[in-house]
Amino acid sequence: MKIPESPPLIENIFNKIFNEKNSQKFTQIFNSDIGITDSKGRYLHWEKLKHLQPPKGLSSEEYWFATKTARQKSFKKLALSDESGKPFGFCVPDDLQRNLHWLDQNAAGSITMDKPITNPHTRDTYLVSSLIEESINSSQLEGASTTRNVAKEMLRQGREPKDHSEQMISNNYQAMNIIREYKDEELTPSIILHLHKTLTEKTLDDPSKAGCYREKSDDIHIIDGSESVLLHTPPAADSLPNYIEAICKFANNLEEMTFIHPVIRAITLHFMIGYVHPFIDGNGRTARALFYWAMAKQGYWLMEFISISKIIKQAPIQYGKAYLHTETDDNDLTYFLIHQMEVIKKGVTALQDYLENQAYEIEAAEKLLDNSKAQGQLNHRQLSLLKHALEHPNAIYSIQEHQVSHAISYQTARTDLLKMADKLNLLRKRKYGNSFVFVSPPDLKTRLAGK
Repeated sequence: MKIPESPPLIENIFNKIFNEKNSQKFTQIFNSDIGITDSKGRYLHWEKLKHLQPPKGLSSEEYWFATKTARQKSFKKLALSDESGKPFGFCVPDDLQRNLHWLDQNAAGSITMDKPITNPHTRDTYLVSSLIEESINSSQLEGASTTRNVAKEMLRQGREPKDHSEQMISNNYQAMNIIREYKDEELTPSIILHLHKTLTEKTLDDPSKAGCYREKSDDIHIIDGSESVLLHTPPAADSLPNYIEAICKFANNLEEMTFIHPVIRAITLHFMIGYVHPFIDGNGRTARALFYWAMAKQGYWLMEFISISKIIKQAPIQYGKAYLHTETDDNDLTYFLIHQMEVIKKGVTALQDYLENQAYEIEAAEKLLDNSKAQGQLNHRQLSLLKHALEHPNAIYSIQEHQVSHAISYQTARTDLLKMADKLNLLRKRKYGNSFVFVSPPDLKTRLAGK
């Protein structure tokens, strides 16, 4: 990844036109309908805009000058700044406004949906699945190499991590649960440090760095590993306490008189942790976890069921570019806001597709029970397990795994599995140590048919 070309300074463009005494050019620019986006509604960085055909009579630089002038008029500055004291801020182009409104309608408040995530009896199953997905994908974005299936097995079985990658994922899962515990609290530096310690426990070369800010001697720089290009040097270590304090005030909506949309606030929190880079490692995981905290605190309940890291992982270069576009263009957060809103929208769409597919598969599993002694005998958890068992002959299920997967008590999980084995003969029960495991028989379809 390369650092985008910094846009030309609009002061220099202005002076050039002024020195040429071209009042007609000024009139053309200021009387034009050029706004904060191009004719297609895109909020473009100079890196791309310079290659487009400018409006008739204008050069590419003059087109940029007109665009930036329009943006400055609607630019909202924040009480957050870079190391030189230059504030971050943003615009709200129509497309971003439209997506924010859509998210307000679809992810917050008391929404009536005929979906299992709104059913108190089934939502925990989907919530656990989502937390596991985000834990795996967020860790994989920062180098964890364990496969999804192995990671899911570890978390659901509750076994100890076997290596560094599994430890990262296990830590991330614990951190995501901590976020849910603190969603009604004000954000404090102590919470951020606690979150980081949880995320990096037993994964750092120096264990004492878990839950501690980086120091001057750490000399942290963000480098593109494939091209050895320096992308970002974060603020000095001695400025970190002040930065984190300012970030917490912003996150808690303190000392601000103007309204900032809650989703914009959450995405900005995500950006600032990545920008400040307060730790020697785990900054991305911390930033994404705090995004979830901010969304949960503001009542965007649907986000609990979405893995943003899964979407980001599909195009990590675009994620990095969103940071760089902001930094190279006057701390304009709009680029990052637009990118993250696209990620969120893709996540919501993926969730809707997943739920529809799950409903179809559960319905198909229920049809297999027609005219069998198990008809009407299985709850949603048992149906989900049955569906998996049909697809995976000889799969092994434990009580603890079933318990974790559905966020239920051990006794409830035990009752579910014993019924499927002892009463309905759908699973084979086997002694394993002091407990039982349950095996999906290869002839499960035959058993369902009662043959």
